[in-house]
Amino acid sequence: MLFLYTVLVVCEAVLLIAGLVEQRRHYVNLDHIPTRVLVNGIRGKSSITRLCAGALRGGGLTTVAKTTGTAARFIHPDATEEPVYRKFGIANVVEQIGIVRRAAAYHPDALVIECMAVMPALQEINQSKLIRSTIGVLCNVREDHLAEMGPTLDDVARSLCRSMPQDGICVTAEQDRFDILQEEADARNCELVYADPETVSDEELRGFSWFTFKENVAIALKVAELVGVERETALRGMYDAPPDPGVLSVERYLTPDGKKVRFANVFAANDPESTLMNINQLLDLGAVHRPLNVVINCRPDRVERNGQMGEIIPELDPERVFVIGHPAKSAIDAIPAQYRDRAVDLGGDRRDPEDFMAQLLGRLGPDSSLVAIGNIHGQGEILLEHLAELPADDSPDDAPTRPGPPQRDTAPVPHPEHAETMQLYAPRLDPYQPYPEAYETRYAPQAQAPARATADGPHEPWPPVRPTPQLPQQRGAFEPRVRPSAPPADDSPQWQNPGEQHR
Repeated sequence: MLFLYTVLVVCEAVLLIAGLVEQRRHYVNLDHIPTRVLVNGIRGKSSITRLCAGALRGGGLTTVAKTTGTAARFIHPDATEEPVYRKFGIANVVEQIGIVRRAAAYHPDALVIECMAVMPALQEINQSKLIRSTIGVLCNVREDHLAEMGPTLDDVARSLCRSMPQDGICVTAEQDRFDILQEEADARNCELVYADPETVSDEELRGFSWFTFKENVAIALKVAELVGVERETALRGMYDAPPDPGVLSVERYLTPDGKKVRFANVFAANDPESTLMNINQLLDLGAVHRPLNVVINCRPDRVERNGQMGEIIPELDPERVFVIGHPAKSAIDAIPAQYRDRAVDLGGDRRDPEDFMAQLLGRLGPDSSLVAIGNIHGQGEILLEHLAELPADDSPDDAPTRPGPPQRDTAPVPHPEHAETMQLYAPRLDPYQPYPEAYETRYAPQAQAPARATADGPHEPWPPVRPTPQLPQQRGAFEPRVRPSAPPADDSPQWQNPGEQHR
């Protein structure tokens, strides 16, 4: 028995020493990165991470970035990127250790990393132990993850504040609960800096070839200013930065019977406020038009959110509301009585995709818009797959679809979040699959096009075309440095840290 106790004590001592050594090495890696930016909030974290990294790259700083979510990406200093390897596809905050190690190998000037923790305690550990940011970003407070950080929005705000750097700086565009953020910042001796969206002009926003929001740009400009990058230089870097694959966009399709459909994927905005702001912006820009049709995708582990999507139908005033997924009743019952006759129940956990897609497309008008809201997993992914198989509508566009200044109050661009509850739907999205060809073609670096002269002077073509950087690597702009290999036949333990290159 004494022998067993001795073995136990020795093993515990070895683990303790190994943990201390790992912590020491991690802190040394952090010390090799002078500027560390941790992006937290509810909506728009991935977009802001990419914008901040682009702004700092534009200023000539060697910058490494990492986004999280369904398609976590490690972004190299040359703006190329690759998926973050996760064994069994399970995300864990421990992967930040491997990310920091890889980033430190570049001896970068800055690391911009998205917070991947939801539980308040993990958010604090992510800041105090794993990243130890010098500049924090708290983009906004929205009605989401209430089970973990709620139940009220004030509670959510205080939970997010756990990622504020002690004796550091925090940048925010949140207005409604700024006083709570200020109180929490004072408790941490943290300087809270407000990024005013009104400082971003409409002309500056038009420089993006994809939809974004003034709040996001204002935050990235403020971070660049704190690091010492000039405004114009930072903007050029942001224009060059490829957007997140989940960025707000509108596609135009032709149905088999010749109908024209403008489709907007707003699944990522899975809270009511962000959903309304995104759709209103698209309507203001003319990217979608009326008659407007709405698709609500329901999930059995998101019943409350299903109902929230049904409650905002009067503010959208659509021609029809198609409800897919399960249980559809949770969304239909939440639709006010005067709008309930517009609802079409196409849901069900065993509904044939071909059947509900045929009915959905058959009920659309000859030229209408379709907006998808709710949550992407389940039949929402099936909807996207079937729509992607439709031929593109290349006919002349009468309404403007390029990004421009929003006319309403806006919120940061939303991006998909993790499902922290039990996984009732197996995700169909593969984070290791290459980007769509259209994405590669649109955002890969291209040769500089000659400026177009007008009566007012020379103007850049739309969308802006940037020169191709001279890269030493012989791989595509979005091609992984190490392609993921087939899963091993055995289930042996992983002896490398998450986030490191998978060999």
